[in-house]
Amino acid sequence: MGRIQDSYKDYLGAEISITSALKIFDELGDDLRIHNCYNVLGVIANGIGDSQKSLEYYKKAGEYLNTSGSSNNRLSWINQNNIASAFLNMENYPKAKESYQELITDEEFKDKDPELYTKSISGLAYSIFKSGGNQDKVESLLQEAIEINNSNEQLYEMARPKQYYAELLASKGDTSQAIQLAQESYAIAKETYNNDRSLEALMLLTKLDPANGSTYADDYYKLNETIKEEERTKRDKFARIRMETDEIIEKNEILTQEKQVWVGAAFALILFGTAFLIIVTLYINNNRLKFRQKQQESNQEIYNLMLSQQGKFEEGKQLEQKRISEELHDGILGEMLGIRLILSGLNEREDPASIAQRAELIEKLREVEEEIRTISHELNNASYEKFHNFIVSLEDLIDGIQNSSGISCSFTFDDKVSWDNLLGDIKINAYRIVQEALKNCVKHAKSQYVDISFESFGKNLKLTIVDDGVGFDVNKGKRGIGLRNIISRSKKIHAKLDIDSKKGKGTTIIVTIPATYIDSDVAERKEVLNT
Repeated sequence: MGRIQDSYKDYLGAEISITSALKIFDELGDDLRIHNCYNVLGVIANGIGDSQKSLEYYKKAGEYLNTSGSSNNRLSWINQNNIASAFLNMENYPKAKESYQELITDEEFKDKDPELYTKSISGLAYSIFKSGGNQDKVESLLQEAIEINNSNEQLYEMARPKQYYAELLASKGDTSQAIQLAQESYAIAKETYNNDRSLEALMLLTKLDPANGSTYADDYYKLNETIKEEERTKRDKFARIRMETDEIIEKNEILTQEKQVWVGAAFALILFGTAFLIIVTLYINNNRLKFRQKQQESNQEIYNLMLSQQGKFEEGKQLEQKRISEELHDGILGEMLGIRLILSGLNEREDPASIAQRAELIEKLREVEEEIRTISHELNNASYEKFHNFIVSLEDLIDGIQNSSGISCSFTFDDKVSWDNLLGDIKINAYRIVQEALKNCVKHAKSQYVDISFESFGKNLKLTIVDDGVGFDVNKGKRGIGLRNIISRSKKIHAKLDIDSKKGKGTTIIVTIPATYIDSDVAERKEVLNT
C-alpha cells in the first residue's frame, strides 16, 4: 500500500503505511523486509525533496540488509546505487562520484544487472561532469550507457543518459546537438510514461532553445498539471476504496457478532432440550430399574450364595494346582539338578571314592522319591510336618547345593530367634525361596559365591541372599518360572520382596517377613490349615 501511495505522490499516506509495516516486521525480526521498508522510506523522502533524510534511510536499509544474511547481490547493488543517487540529489558530487565508483568496481555487476549498471554509470558520469572532472571520461561513460540500453532494448533507461549527454554537449558549446539529444530524451520519456524525466527534459529544452522556450514551458505546465490531476484522482479513488473497505470490515464485524449471538442462542436451546430429554429418559429408566430390582430381590441372595461357592471352589482349585506346580519346580527339580551335575562328572570315573559318591547319589535319588511322596502327602495338608528343625533343614539344603555344584556358600542366622516356633507357612515358603534362589545361582547366574543370612529385624525377619553371578536387568526381559515362584511365595506370607541386580554385578534378594510364632506343632498345623 505504501508503494502504491508513493507512486502517485501521496507521500504522507505512504510514510504512514510503511511505518505501520515496519512495526510488524520489527516484531517478527524479519531484517530483509525491514530493509525493504527503509528503502521505500528513502524513496519517499527523496520524493518530498529531503535528500538528507533519504540518505539516512538508505544507509539504515543497508545495515539491515547486512544483518539479514541475504546472499542477493542485486539488493546490495540497488542499495549502493540509492545512496549514490541521494548524494547526487544533494549536489554532493564528490561523495556521489565516490559511491558510484565503489559500485561499478564489482566485476559481476555489469553482466548480472545491465539495467542498473547503466543507471550507475550515467549517475557517475553526471557526478564527474558537475564536479568539473574529465569531460572525455563523462562522454565515454554516457556513450557506454546508451550502447548497453540499445543492445538490451532498455528504452525506459535511455532518457537519462541522453539528457545528461545533452547537458555535456551544451557545456561544450554544441547547442544544436544538445537540443537534438534533449528532444530525443523527452520523446523517449514521453513514450515510456516517465513523467519525472519528461519534466526534466522539457526544463532543459527551455534553457537550450530560447526560440521555442515558450512552447516547451507551456508543454511543461500542461504535463505538470496533468500529472497532478491524475495523482489527485488516484489519491481520491484510493481514499474512497479504503473508506468503503473500512465500512465493509465494520459491517462484517457486526454480522459476525450477530452470528455469534444467534449461534450461542441456538446452542443454548439445543443444550437445554438435550438436557431435558436426558432427564426424562433417566427418570423413566430409573423407575424401570426399581421395578426390576424388586422382582430380583427374592432370587438375589440365592444367586450370590451359588456364585460365592463356585468362586471359592475355582479359587481353591487354582491355588492347589499352583502350589503343586511350585513344589514340583522348587523341590524335585532343584534336587535332580544337583544330582545331574555331580553324576555328569562321575560317569567316567571308577575309583572307590567315585563309586562311594555314586552310592550317595543313589541315596539322594531315594530322597527325591521321598520328596515326591511328601508332595503327595501335602495334598492332604500334611507337608508342614516336615520342618521339625527349620535351621537344620536350611543347612542341609545349602550344604547339598554347595557339594553338588561347587559353589561356595555361607549361611548365618540369628540364634535368638525361635525358628521352630515360626508359623509353618513361613517356614515352608522361606525354605522354598532359598531353594529356588540357590537353584537360579547354579543354572543361570554362574555364581562362585553365595551368602545367605536370616536375621531378626524388629518385628520382622529379614532373609538376604547375595551372589556374585552374572546378574540381569530387573526392568527388562521375561521373568522365568523360578522368579515368579519366589514372588508368589513372598506374597503368600505377606513378605516384602526386593531384588537388586545389574548385568555383571551379581544379584541381591531381600525378603522382609512379618514374624508369626506358635506354641506347638499341633497349633502350627491348625494355623496352616486355617490360612
